[in-house]
Amino acid sequence: MAVPQQPAPASVADAGRVTDTTASPAVPYGHDEDDATYVSRETPTREEDDPPLAMEAMRAVQILNPSGEVTMPRPERTRVMCVANQKGGVGKTTTTVNLAVALALHGNRVLVVDLDPQGNASTGLNVPHHTGVPDVYDCLINSVPLEDVAQAVEGIPNLWCVPATIDLAGAEIELVSVVARESRLQRAIAGYPGHFDYIFIDCPPSLGLLTVNALVAAQEVLIPIQCEYYALEGLNQLINNINLVRQHLNPRLEVSTILLTMYDRRTRLADAVEQDVRNHFGDKVLQAVIPRNVRVSEAPSYGQSVMTYDPGSRGATSYFEAAQEIAERGAVAPVSRNA
Repeated sequence: MAVPQQPAPASVADAGRVTDTTASPAVPYGHDEDDATYVSRETPTREEDDPPLAMEAMRAVQILNPSGEVTMPRPERTRVMCVANQKGGVGKTTTTVNLAVALALHGNRVLVVDLDPQGNASTGLNVPHHTGVPDVYDCLINSVPLEDVAQAVEGIPNLWCVPATIDLAGAEIELVSVVARESRLQRAIAGYPGHFDYIFIDCPPSLGLLTVNALVAAQEVLIPIQCEYYALEGLNQLINNINLVRQHLNPRLEVSTILLTMYDRRTRLADAVEQDVRNHFGDKVLQAVIPRNVRVSEAPSYGQSVMTYDPGSRGATSYFEAAQEIAERGAVAPVSRNA
């Protein structure tokens, strides 16, 4: 967006003259009608407008991939990614659900493990998670095999979800007295007989035993960071905890991916946070940035990801680009869908 030019001295002098107050000025004070370089802050730019219907339809087809011909690169071995941030409301669950759907729609076999007692990832994938449904709690406390609780996600091929029910809320306390309490999830995942390209673990907004289980089970940590100051404040503590887990429990763990979420380009703060994060984490920060988008917020109320709810929206496009970037970073070479 072009910065408005300073008014010329002559224009300042003219400001004191009496003008006709009944007529609305065509352009803001200090700018001529033929000044093509000025764009009002209230006037949306081309990028801010909704995309033309043709472009939106084209993007929707690209994201939904109905033919199944377009595939994202598949990794040589399973990538277990823990989506963690002890601050709530930064987009952990939204990121988990949409990345998983995007990868699954493009030829990857994906498992989502909902490790948050709120069960929002299960809701977003429209997987039943009411009381009595076998869930991840049974795997952690009762050593139930993971394949017995994993459910296929309706309408999305190659995508499964291990739901979380309210029972998981008591797991933090019950795990305290369990032998090898930090590695219960790791053993459950290792015992799964099938093969997945990606396993996403959606963590609760805390640094308790559930999150520690996720960090021990994972090889990579994906940290969604909201483009606001508070999101940066607790980041050091999260990194310290990840380092402790690496030193004592899981030496292969690394922070591989940083994703900026809820980016509001109307504010300078969002740009400042983005620059700080990119300067600190470098290449770990994805080039794709997730904007604030009402479609992303609406989708869970319909039991869908934004990828299927409104595939032509800016939110869906951004998550698709993020998934593509993650896939390209993690694969040595593209693999065909049936490999």
